[in-house]
Amino acid sequence: AQGVPCAGGHHCCPRGSRCSRDGHSCLLSPGMGGWGAPRAVPCPDGQSECPDGATCCMTAEGAWGCCPMPQASCCADKVHCCPHATVCDLAHGRCLSPAGHHVPPGTTFPAWKRQPAVPVLQHQVLCPDGRSACPDGSTCCRLPSAQYGCCPLQNAVCCSDGQHCCPQGTTCDLERSSCTSAQPPVALPAAREVTCKDGTKCPEGNTCCPLSLGTWGCCPLEQAVCCPDHEHCCPRGSTCDVGGGSCLLAAGGSLPWLLKTPASRWRGDVRCDNTTSCPDGSTCCQLPTGAWGCCP
Repeated sequence: AQGVPCAGGHHCCPRGSRCSRDGHSCLLSPGMGGWGAPRAVPCPDGQSECPDGATCCMTAEGAWGCCPMPQASCCADKVHCCPHATVCDLAHGRCLSPAGHHVPPGTTFPAWKRQPAVPVLQHQVLCPDGRSACPDGSTCCRLPSAQYGCCPLQNAVCCSDGQHCCPQGTTCDLERSSCTSAQPPVALPAAREVTCKDGTKCPEGNTCCPLSLGTWGCCPLEQAVCCPDHEHCCPRGSTCDVGGGSCLLAAGGSLPWLLKTPASRWRGDVRCDNTTSCPDGSTCCQLPTGAWGCCP
């Protein structure tokens, strides 16, 4: 991306390097440790730039181009350029030095647009290629193009299709487009409920959120974020995007938001026995102790 075309039009070099005089190799500027620390020559328009060791020259199209020579002389035809301290002799297609020597002129190539500085995150996940990085808390996964993308999950499982990822401890089920847990079923907890401020109840693992009528609703997420529209909610650590109808993740990307359900004013709509009940929409399951638990 944003490579440097070499004179002659047959070769190119990575941005931040420069072409050798014969155009067959790429040279790093002194003091540079690799391709990731480019140096550039800004052009007078403030928007274009040329690689280190080149000179900005106006092209025939009115844009800025790059002459592959330092402090070069830009020729009047706006196509060619000559080395420093020489003069363009367009009639004979050469560059004349004060001593009367002549050399062939160089050809300008298009300048690239200057890119705004990107703030470096203090905590990033460096991908295996050594050049790409993902936000902290995400996982580098290889894309079909062999480049790396960022899965917004920590220690995630990268799926073999190069497009999806799954949480740690699960496996990719590409046929069903889902993540399958290889862990045994989780033991049933004892029946519990979440009590809202007005005394209404929500199932365990839910969050009480206010509804538009002043009553309380249940978000089917633990420690969830209640959205300001009083109808939806988002996972903990995300923010509600009311305009887009989604949840914005801190590590980038979004998830569909969830609709709240009304909280019940009585304890348990599903009766297990004469003294125990579970929230509406769940199932009573007996624990090894003989007591009842609620499957959500």
